[in-house]
Amino acid sequence: MNIFQNIKEAFVSIRTNITRTVITCLIISFGIMALVGILTAIDGIETSLVKNFSFMGANSFNIQNKSSGFMLGRKKKRVYYESISYKQACEFKSRFDQNAVISVNSSNTWTATAKYRSNKTNPNTPILGIDEAYLRVAGYELFSGRNIAVSDVERALPVAIIGQEIKETLFGNRNCINQFIRVGGVKLKVVGLLSKKGGAFDFGGDRVILVPVSLARVKFSVSNLSYNIGVAIDDVNGIEGMVDYSTILFRQVRRLKVKEEENFSIIKSDSISKSLLENLSLILLGAVFIALITLLGAAIALMNIMLVTVTERTKEIGTRKAIGAKSSTVLNQFVIEAITICQIGGFGGIILGLAMGNLISNYIGGTFIVPWRWIFLAIGVCSMVGLGAGIWPARKAARINPIEALRHE
Repeated sequence: MNIFQNIKEAFVSIRTNITRTVITCLIISFGIMALVGILTAIDGIETSLVKNFSFMGANSFNIQNKSSGFMLGRKKKRVYYESISYKQACEFKSRFDQNAVISVNSSNTWTATAKYRSNKTNPNTPILGIDEAYLRVAGYELFSGRNIAVSDVERALPVAIIGQEIKETLFGNRNCINQFIRVGGVKLKVVGLLSKKGGAFDFGGDRVILVPVSLARVKFSVSNLSYNIGVAIDDVNGIEGMVDYSTILFRQVRRLKVKEEENFSIIKSDSISKSLLENLSLILLGAVFIALITLLGAAIALMNIMLVTVTERTKEIGTRKAIGAKSSTVLNQFVIEAITICQIGGFGGIILGLAMGNLISNYIGGTFIVPWRWIFLAIGVCSMVGLGAGIWPARKAARINPIEALRHE
């Protein structure tokens, strides 16, 4: 009996035991769906992260307030680091004499609501205070309109640049340039529209409102606000030297003594994406572990079903062996039957996994992908599960004595 006849016999057996087969296929589908779905979602998010952080490149870094922490010792003591003031940020920018672009900016709120006529955004809109150099340092591009000008910052003019999501929510297909929006009671004239980026976890900047940093200080002030300083250079090879220079200069701005540690952090733009990708790798390991546990349960269920099938078909096996069927033929038939059941369940799991993974990825801002490597992995895993779950019942069937089998009731 060749492989095609074995597959045909497998489908006949599946139709005979349809209820058990469906239950087993569902278990396998769930395991493969979890495996393919989570891997697809992570791949989509990873692709989006790489895409949306690549525009920042390895030629820029940020100076920001150092996170609070604990001093170790007999008594734990919480350490609070001084916020970076607007005066300090501006002093650093004015004293910086190297070939680089410097931006002073602030994240004033992430819970604002923007309104235009009867339309309004959800109360999760970030308001960032920026200067004329921010777009270049942060890697944004204008779709239409103009940038925040030096005069806007000097005079704290109520102007704004908005992201594409804000524009679509408030204006739809209408032109937004030179229109007025209200944010927290502040009337702002829209002078610029950012190009669409997309991006996982809203890192792309489509849902953001940028205003002059001087205006943000007055109209969107928050207590103990710490300002950020962005530095971008043209030559990526000079990044380490520029970081060292910036560290020395900002220590002077902060009036730190020689033996005092830095109370600020310098973070390279590419290190953010690396850190996020490392966290995704940990999630990936957890997801694979959960999926493999599910597939192990499916393999045990399939093995039990195949053992029951062997018992039910003992007389049939005896008859086939009595008329000349070899033990190897019987073994192959039951192994192929187990693999066939796994592949049917796996196919359903792959379809559901692709749908689930891309839904999750798109929901949090990732991109749509078809992960062929995970699809082929799923097919291979299904074959291995079918082989592992079917080999013992198949060997049991192959060892059946035909005379005893014919007496079986």
